[in-house]
Amino acid sequence: MSSATHPSALRTWWAQRPPAAGAAVMATGIVSVALHLTGREVLSRITLALACAAWLILAANFVYLLLADHAQWVKRAGTPGALTAVAATTVLGTRFSLLGWTLLAAVLLALASLLWPWLLFLVVQHWGRRMPGAVFLGCVATEGLTVLAATLAAATSTPWLAHVALVPFWLGIVLYLIALFRFDLRQVARGSGDHWVAGGALAISALAGAKLLAAAGTGMYLWNADDQAVLHDVTVLLLTLDLAWYAVLLAAEIAWPRLRYDVRRWSTVFPLGMTAAATLSVAAVLDVPWLDAPGRALLWIAVAGWLAVATGAVLRARSGLRSADADPGPAVRSTAPR
Repeated sequence: MSSATHPSALRTWWAQRPPAAGAAVMATGIVSVALHLTGREVLSRITLALACAAWLILAANFVYLLLADHAQWVKRAGTPGALTAVAATTVLGTRFSLLGWTLLAAVLLALASLLWPWLLFLVVQHWGRRMPGAVFLGCVATEGLTVLAATLAAATSTPWLAHVALVPFWLGIVLYLIALFRFDLRQVARGSGDHWVAGGALAISALAGAKLLAAAGTGMYLWNADDQAVLHDVTVLLLTLDLAWYAVLLAAEIAWPRLRYDVRRWSTVFPLGMTAAATLSVAAVLDVPWLDAPGRALLWIAVAGWLAVATGAVLRARSGLRSADADPGPAVRSTAPR
């Protein structure tokens, strides 16, 4: 093997990346958001830069498959992991909105809104029974639209955007309930990482509720007091259920350790970071200061999880590139000079 990795080996290795790899962007992006909420701005911007780089690479691969290998694109688009494209875009858009880059955030909201119905339709068609935790990504992608739309509504004082954001908020909860009946509970003990999305979907739903409440708190009249009370109670309930799932899933990790790296472990880091962000946001919006300390503790657990999975990803990538370089595959061998 040469000292430098052959370009064809890199293409071979990259072509093998599953759609679920988008969870790496989701995880890194939400950790950036949570770091921002605790004032760790330098670390937040570093992780944001990493998330942006990963998003651009995944977006390039998405467009390449769409144009060059449409059959493969359709095949991948029908898997639950495809919805990470929508969720990752909304997470990045939310972080950009918090930076004050409202135009870029609005562009990402428009892009995510265009992708969402098509990918959700393709994914739902392939839903079955006893599904892995990725089945909850329908809820995650849908609630991601609410988070970004509500964040933009608050930043730009746009009431209609907050009203529109209510639609995916309630739809996301419905999708969660449907997914819950299709989720294979045995994944809690056997899953390779994406089983954590069962809790992460509730976390992003709680964050969505907090963002809607925050938009109403900017002085815009969005809904009456009764509607505000319902949204308040639902948000508290969602966070409570998320923390309960967190405890159950953490206990399962201790009882049935799964220490080997798997790309689906990014779908573990995402709920860890999302739970921290949701807890911190609910603490601020509902003025519950005692929730701030647990939120900060959950953030550092998420950071530790991110570092562990990122290390595993780098080591696995090095191994994969070496294997691809040593065996470039039939397509490369057939064109090699003899």
